[in-house]
Amino acid sequence: MAEPLKIGVVGVGHVGKEHARILASLPQAKLVGISDVDPSKRERAEALGVPFFTNPKDLIGKVDAVSVATPTSTHAAVAREFLRAGVHALVEKPFTLRLEEAEDLIELAKERNLALQVGHIERHNPGFRRVEQIAKNIRFLEIHRLSPFTPRIQDCGVVLDMMIHDLDIVLGLVKSEIQSFDAVGIPVLTPFEDIANVRIKFKNGTIADLTASRLTPERQRKIRIFQDDAYISLDYEAQTGQIFRKSFLQITQEKIEIQKAEPLREEFEFFLQGILTGKSLGHPDEPARNALALALEIVEAIKESRNQFVRTG
Repeated sequence: MAEPLKIGVVGVGHVGKEHARILASLPQAKLVGISDVDPSKRERAEALGVPFFTNPKDLIGKVDAVSVATPTSTHAAVAREFLRAGVHALVEKPFTLRLEEAEDLIELAKERNLALQVGHIERHNPGFRRVEQIAKNIRFLEIHRLSPFTPRIQDCGVVLDMMIHDLDIVLGLVKSEIQSFDAVGIPVLTPFEDIANVRIKFKNGTIADLTASRLTPERQRKIRIFQDDAYISLDYEAQTGQIFRKSFLQITQEKIEIQKAEPLREEFEFFLQGILTGKSLGHPDEPARNALALALEIVEAIKESRNQFVRTG
């Protein structure tokens, strides 16, 4: 077995602390340090028995790879610093706040022959991976991603915060260009949209309807796929699914067998394996760039819709 990759985590808040926990337990990785601008996070490093740094640059020269879980507005600057130093990077979603920043990081990773992956965790959900094998000739998708409000997200709305997971999934499932989309969203507790819906029409006729909200009392993560011969339902959270098929004048129901696992652990294993085998070197995560581009278009459409409502109202 190859030597484990020396890796660090930058940003150990709500998400980053989970990154550190998992990386400390993986045989392919050796967690050598964590960094956060908040000195009070030092205790998280102490609990894992690794050094703590308030300046992420102090990890350079000590790591082969890094996980960037800082606020989205800082993703581009932090990831760029490490890529320039020849360090592989996993950047938590959303990739960046601006498309030009994402494209800059992609070009840098290509130039330096580095791995650059974005933390689209649902790609690595065992339930989705199983459904992906079944889904064929999709005609309609319906996705709901709902959560209670949390004040920790301060720099983007629900499209970039939550819906982007599902945009990434839809673009991967539907092998067609987008013809058009309609989007609506409203701010409730933040200056950004806190609830949003988008209906996307693809050139091959497939339609996807996505709803994301960070205002609901209970979490929900569900996708429903309608195709010519079946209807597939998946609960991402529970990793349970059913498939309904038409048989003459009857509908049969079948449970989808899913071998459950922790998606975040699967995500990091994929990232590390891609580096160790060389498969991801110089092949940055361009699907994440495409999901970001669509998300930003949706955000702009929502803003324009709101502005038009104010003008006419």
